[in-house]
Amino acid sequence: MAKYRKKPVVVEAIQWTGENFEELADFASESVRRAKYDESDMSIKIYTLEGTMTASPGDYIIKGIKGEFYPCKPDIFNATYEKVEE
Repeated sequence: MAKYRKKPVVVEAIQWTGENFEELADFASESVRRAKYDESDMSIKIYTLEGTMTASPGDYIIKGIKGEFYPCKPDIFNATYEKVEE
């Protein structure tokens, strides 16, 4: 069986705190501006290329290589990405 390595790709991301909607909306534009916010658990529903996905506080919102946005759980984000020092 062949093995593959994920290509190194730099992405932009912001962590959803449940209180930074405006910052997130500025970052993710239409994907978040049309999002539905649920005050009961502070989650937001984001429109992605794969359909509507829910982001909970602590999740990262990632801007993909084609300009798409999607949420990612913090444990997966931290296992997959490392901060780039510019």
